[in-house]
Amino acid sequence: MTGRTPQGAPPGTAEATEVRDLLSLARELADKELSPLVDEFEARGSFPRDLLRTLGRVGLLGLPYPVEYGGGGQRYEVYLSVLETLASRWLAVAQSVNIHVLSCYPLARWGSPEQRSRWLPDMLGGDLLGANCISEPAAGSDVGAIACAARLDEAAGVYVVDGTKAWTSHAGVADYYNVFCRTGGEGVRGLSVLLAPADTPGVSPQRPERKMGVQSSPTASVVLDAARVSADRLIGRRGKGFLIAAGLFDRGRLGIASCAVGLAQAALEYATAYARHRRQFDRPITDFQGVAFLLADMSTEVAAARALVREAARALDEGQPDGVVTAMAARAKLFATDVAMRATTDAVQVLGAYGYVRDHPVERWMREAKLLQIIEGTNQIQRVVIARSL
Repeated sequence: MTGRTPQGAPPGTAEATEVRDLLSLARELADKELSPLVDEFEARGSFPRDLLRTLGRVGLLGLPYPVEYGGGGQRYEVYLSVLETLASRWLAVAQSVNIHVLSCYPLARWGSPEQRSRWLPDMLGGDLLGANCISEPAAGSDVGAIACAARLDEAAGVYVVDGTKAWTSHAGVADYYNVFCRTGGEGVRGLSVLLAPADTPGVSPQRPERKMGVQSSPTASVVLDAARVSADRLIGRRGKGFLIAAGLFDRGRLGIASCAVGLAQAALEYATAYARHRRQFDRPITDFQGVAFLLADMSTEVAAARALVREAARALDEGQPDGVVTAMAARAKLFATDVAMRATTDAVQVLGAYGYVRDHPVERWMREAKLLQIIEGTNQIQRVVIARSL
């Protein structure tokens, strides 16, 4: 993570000063609050809920949302810079921030004024932690295949929801779930979104998945068995759930890309520091081209990935057409996560045998990088999105 002011805020302006202060706060929190705890929490597989509350109290969970509801009123580019900083110290926490910020999007963008006033302040402040229930056992990137169904009981004023959601991050620790469900019709036209409280009878998170990495952030299926969700918790118009999902995908892919840049930057810095101090044949191993060129390539790719992410974020902030933003977000996610996988793998290689043991964090970063190539649409799906945009 660099300390540069994101493009669009001229040096010396009040906005630039605010952004610098915000990034400085993020770095301080990352160094003092995240770094000392990551090994312990990852080893135990414990979710750092209190830490998320702390990030909420200082305003990092509502950065891209309106000030009037308790948000930070920041551009998405600024928010992604903060996310990159957090990911460079603890990916699972950065992921949790990204997950929660995304869970606020349906209400913030599509909710009614009354709904926003009622729920959004507690969400943006971190008092309520959220999750999105989109994927299902037989429906991943194909949102039109969602089978979870919601039947409106008009007399009772509730939707009765049945189905199973898969791969839900924050399952079991979230206070609310955005449930993408079928309220009528086939394909993407029949989807809607319900903001379901986690304590709704019939909403049952299952056993957390046993994952390769990111152990401190739970992922599980959520079963909805005749769950009764109040009709006033329908977000946006009935049957417009796909539009909400599309906006989530663009923002989610940019969030993952920023996390990938942060992880790759951490791997680069760690491998470089190690190589400067590791001596073989009476000289530091950075004197050998085999290592020096590896680090040079890592540095170049990390910088390129960051540039792609920032470019896509600016397109989103400027309100460019959805199709343009979608393609740019897909390119950023594809490239940045592939860079993170290469950078962490190369960092393990630079450390040699030491890179393969848990005394150093690079082996964990390598396992975590793999996840980023899969979630928010696999990188094969990103290539499909990009190809269709050409």
